[in-house]
Amino acid sequence: MSDTIAAIATGEFVTAIGIIRISGDLSLTVADNIFRHNGKNFSKLAKDRHMYYGEVVDERGELLDVCMCAVFPAPNSYTGENMAELYCHGSPTVLTEIMQLLNRQKVRTAKPGEFTERAFLNGKMDLTQAEAVIDIIESETSAIAKNAAAQLKGVVGQKLTRIYDKLLDIIAHFHAVIDYPDEDIDEFELQNHNKTMTEAINELKKLLKTYERGRLLKEGIPTAIVGRTNTGKSSLLNAILGYERAIVTDIPGTTRDTIEEKIRIGSNLLHLIDTAGVRATSDAVEQLGVKRTISALEKAKLVIMVFDSSQPPGSDDFEIIGKIPDDTPKIAVINKIDLKQTFDIAELEAQKFPICYTSALSGDGIEDLIEEIAKQFPEPMHTAGEIITNQRQSEALAKAVESLQNAKEASTASITSDAVLTDIELALSAIGELTGATLREEIVSRIFERFCVGK
Repeated sequence: MSDTIAAIATGEFVTAIGIIRISGDLSLTVADNIFRHNGKNFSKLAKDRHMYYGEVVDERGELLDVCMCAVFPAPNSYTGENMAELYCHGSPTVLTEIMQLLNRQKVRTAKPGEFTERAFLNGKMDLTQAEAVIDIIESETSAIAKNAAAQLKGVVGQKLTRIYDKLLDIIAHFHAVIDYPDEDIDEFELQNHNKTMTEAINELKKLLKTYERGRLLKEGIPTAIVGRTNTGKSSLLNAILGYERAIVTDIPGTTRDTIEEKIRIGSNLLHLIDTAGVRATSDAVEQLGVKRTISALEKAKLVIMVFDSSQPPGSDDFEIIGKIPDDTPKIAVINKIDLKQTFDIAELEAQKFPICYTSALSGDGIEDLIEEIAKQFPEPMHTAGEIITNQRQSEALAKAVESLQNAKEASTASITSDAVLTDIELALSAIGELTGATLREEIVSRIFERFCVGK
């Protein structure tokens, strides 16, 4: 990390303010070289985290921009290194010229995520906090943003560190007894540590159980829009989204593949899937579309069943209902209410799930449907910051739980203590992968390659 790096932190497009971040040993020197406050170099006189008004000039003293600058001497900075930030006018041309000037000052352009990676490597944050940074940037709902903000403050990392330390105490006790037999140390008995292992297992399991909810919050709740051909599924998708995403015609079977889009409803993100109409057909392409519809049904966490109010119910309608898992929330939509109604809802009412009446063409009833969707997924019950949102964290937690369960079971069997401690060490390693205490280069690379430049 000897290089000094810089990047445009606000993206290379027109904005009111464009921020350039600089981090590394040369940061303050470079700030002095290119920024003038009252015509003078200022970094040694500047107060930490104070903004100063001045000018950016090139090597010939030519003015590039009139802007603000702040310095952040190590270790009190985001990366833990010397840092400086320029708050310029948001012209891509101006920002690019300043970046080229910095490159001539032996400052290289940062790679994606390199600022946050340095913050992690310098001990300014653990991996759960680093991953929260990208979650906050990519958040599409307030629930995910609030959860990421709390994780950025260390809610998950602190909990995992407490568990890690308690498990480490078990191993330390064992080795202390072995290495210092003449010292007055309590005899090591695995049974005496069962409570600690049980509490750790319960805490880790509780955290692991949040992953499914976190994944849905982050990626969107899979919501399949299903029904017979020509019931208005694609029109309904367009009406919910508020724009024409799907092609709509009067020809049955127009939608032959799933069409997917995201929309925020209430506090949640919905991953809407418009499916091919279900009917018997000899068309090979349409048959494939029907298979994908069935697959979408099986994976959905919410199903919106669309019926044509101008047509009597058919066997296909209720065949679709039979393919939906019993525990999957369902909403029936009687569409085309602007036409003469011949649909008998008696059989639907017997199913005891919500029924909404809509006209996707005119928009009537769409707001009622959106309200009904929101009711299916109320505000998350977990405390902000305690929801796991990515698969890497989930896999590491699962490994930790499995290893501790093995250790606990072995502790009650006739197995030597050192063999049991191997499982506890595996649990420690898994928890360390979560926080970064167990540093593996491929894990770090995989995390930070998702970041944008300048963060």
